[in-house]
This record gives sequence, C-alpha cells and structure tokens, in this order.
Amino acid sequence: MAVSLIDVRQAAAMPGLDKDTPVGVIGAGTMGAGIAQVAAAAGHPVKLFDSQPGAVGRALERIGTSLERRVERGRMEASARTAILDRLTPATHLEDLSDTGLVIEAIVENLAVKQQLLARLEKIVDTTAILASNTSSLSITAIAGALTEPSRCVGMHFFNPAPALPLVEIVTGLATSKATAATAQATATAWGKQPVRAKSTPGFIVNRVARPFYGEALRLLQEGAADPATIDTVMRDAGGFRMGPFELMDLIGLDVNYAVTSTVYAAFYNDPRYTPSLLQKELVDAGRLGRKSGQGFYAHGDAATAPTAKLAAPAPKPAEIELHGDAGLLAPLVAASLAVGAVAASPWA
Repeated sequence: MAVSLIDVRQAAAMPGLDKDTPVGVIGAGTMGAGIAQVAAAAGHPVKLFDSQPGAVGRALERIGTSLERRVERGRMEASARTAILDRLTPATHLEDLSDTGLVIEAIVENLAVKQQLLARLEKIVDTTAILASNTSSLSITAIAGALTEPSRCVGMHFFNPAPALPLVEIVTGLATSKATAATAQATATAWGKQPVRAKSTPGFIVNRVARPFYGEALRLLQEGAADPATIDTVMRDAGGFRMGPFELMDLIGLDVNYAVTSTVYAAFYNDPRYTPSLLQKELVDAGRLGRKSGQGFYAHGDAATAPTAKLAAPAPKPAEIELHGDAGLLAPLVAASLAVGAVAASPWA
C-alpha cells in the first residue's frame, strides 16, 4: 500500500490558512455540516452551500442543537456556541464562495459529479484557493484531472462525526503541489485534528484497512454464523473496538459504506477480498440506510429497543488448557489463563 505517515509536529511549523480566511463547504449533510462546524470552531468564517433547498438551514439547526448540548453539559461556554454559529453563513449560490481560500466538497461519492463541481468552482474562486475533496475512496488524481490547474486539488478526508474524531487523511494526487498538501495539513492541525498523509491509492489508509472489518462481519451474518448484535458484542468486548461493524455501518450510512466498498472493489480490478455484500446492497435498495433513515441492521429512534446479543450461558472454567505454537497475538489471553491457573505446562509458561 503506497502510504506515508507524516510527523504532525512538523506540520505545526508549516503555514496554514489564516483564521480570517473564509472557508467554503459544499454539501450540508452529516459530513459537510460537521466539517463546517470544525472550521467555524477554529475561528474561520464559513460559508455552507447545498443544492438541495432547505438543506443548509437544517444543517445549521443540527449544529446549533449539538452545540447547545455541549453547553448544557458544561463542556462549552454559551458565548463560544454563539461565536461559532455567528461564523456560519448560508450560501445561496456557488458564486457566494468566490472569496474563500479553501473549499471542501462533501457531496455524493460520484466521480463525474465531483469533477463537474470542482471544474465549475475553479472558475469562481481565486487562483490561490485550495480545492479539497472529502471523498473517502475516489481517486484525487482523477478528480483533479478535470481541473485546468490540478495542483490546487487535494483530499481532506474527515471521519464521522467530524467534530469529534481527530483523524484527517490528507491525500495527494499525481499533480497535487507540495505547497497545497502542506497548507491543507497545517490547516487541519490548526483545527485540532491529527492529519496523516496518503497517496491517492484505492481507499487511502483507513477505508482500505477497514474493508475486512465490515466484509468479514457481513459474511458471518450472511452465512448465519451469528446475528449483528452478537457480532458487534464480540468485537467490542473481545476485540476492544468502541463500536461493532454493524453499529458503525448504521452510523456511517449503509449507502455510503456500500458505495465505498464498491469503489475500492472496482479500483482493485475486482479483487475478491473487497467483494461488496449482496445483503448490504439489498438493505440499501430497500432504503434501510441506518440511523439517518431510522432502520438499518438495527431499528433507530425513540421507540426502538436495544438489540440483545446471544451469549452462551456461564460455565465453569476448564481445569486445563493445552497450548501449542507461538503465542503471538494470543499472548494476553495466555497470560490471563495462567493468572487463573487454567493452563498446563507449555512452551510459553
């Protein structure tokens, strides 16, 4: 995998955008609204645009509600909430973004649509403005290929929820200039994020690594090995993950997750390791997209009941466990077994 991590301490010394520089965000869905909130919280004037009528207004309401909860819990001063909301401005037309120094698009995961948008935007903003894509898997090289000046295009891939999760992938395409990438990285650092650098390979870092996390869980479900709640419980309690794969897919959106998998699968020329799930596709076709639609692998909403895992009944500990081979990743389990006296003499004892 062609990926290089970068020392974020070095990024702090690189020039980021001045806080007075307006930032544009296109797409007022969950990701776009989250990114807009992050930029506004960092002190930038932010202009939020969406082609769907009412989308920006709804996004600003969600941001206000989210910030109000933080105030109520004592995690934010009311004055800080007001200041963030004051920096957020609805944009009625793309031309309203003409004075922005950075525009981040967070629209549908469709290459042609993103190319058309950025090609149009390139003619609106200043020649020094950075055009960034929040794509989670599409090629930055291909997106930038539609631009007259592709060196100004870079990937800034945030993760959901953007205000809470620190990681941002700074993705460079073949033509992305060093100055563009450095400024995007330094800006993400100034926004309190932890940027990592990646080349424009399928899935970048996180979504390439994450495919087996989702794919294997979907295969287990399709084969009838266990239900979603049980698989999620195993991954949380035994695997140490904060969320299980089905919980996370419902949070991200099954349509988004399926689209990313399909993109990575096609980009790797149908490598079977990344084969999309027909079970997931069926849910997407049915409009069961997760939390945003009220139903995915789980039901969501005030009336929804919490899913229950199917757990085996407690049993007495085994008197003896025989161990063979190299412990490797099982070393903590071996240590725990030794601690309760359930392991016979072995090469690891």
